[in-house]
Amino acid sequence: MPPFDLVTPRSVEEAIAALRAFPPDEVAVLAGGTDLLLDLEGERADPRAVVSLRKLPWRTLDWNLGALTVGSTLSLRALETDPELPNRLPALHDAVRAIGGIALRNRATVGGNLGRSAPASDLIPVLLVLDAEVDLVGPDGERRMSVDRFVLGSRRTALGRAELIRSIRIPEARPSAYLWQRVRPANDISQVAVAVAFSPAHRSWRVALGGVPPRPTRVPEAEAALAGARPSASALADAGARLARHEALVTDRRATDEYRRTVASVLFARAVRATIVREGGPG
Repeated sequence: MPPFDLVTPRSVEEAIAALRAFPPDEVAVLAGGTDLLLDLEGERADPRAVVSLRKLPWRTLDWNLGALTVGSTLSLRALETDPELPNRLPALHDAVRAIGGIALRNRATVGGNLGRSAPASDLIPVLLVLDAEVDLVGPDGERRMSVDRFVLGSRRTALGRAELIRSIRIPEARPSAYLWQRVRPANDISQVAVAVAFSPAHRSWRVALGGVPPRPTRVPEAEAALAGARPSASALADAGARLARHEALVTDRRATDEYRRTVASVLFARAVRATIVREGGPG
């Protein structure tokens, strides 16, 4: 592992100042460290300084009138064990439990997962169908944007210079489901994943694909085919066919496009049915 200076600021202002003290390619941010430490040990990263966020007051979880705000340094395990999560946001609970094992989830953070922006992220597809927003803070103050706008590509986000993820906000509780396919369920990344949610406020569906390059993505053409809280069998079949034709379902080292299209359509139908059951309708 290459040598570096470890900086542990005690305030947001100190953290921003520490990030501004180095060129962007010479400083790294440490949240949980489950990915960063591997990069350091493998010498895929060689920063002069690592800024740790562990002393910032962002390990928070707050429900307010159905909306959920999660501090960026909250561990995935703390989110997973929140008693309200399985009933209010079941897809998010599904996705968190899909990430590694308990030991990893005790270290990994919500903000770190989002900031890493991996194509096979389990959280990002779910955040997309929940219309989640990310709160950022930096030298120019605070700003908020949708997760869809924040995630630009593989390990690319809309974070500005010396800017940090402070929290993630989900506007309403939604019946939802997240299903994935991978070779080794306990320690592998998804070849393809599908997240589905129904918004009671807007009476509309959200659908997203995960495990696909260059980033998880919404599938509006499939959403448009699902009308009402109880889509008909023909509507579900139409939506599944549209999903299977999506351009994100390509061949790469993890799976062929044909395999992804077949599996995605099956996972999609199951996820919609699970969401209907969770919304209180017939299975």
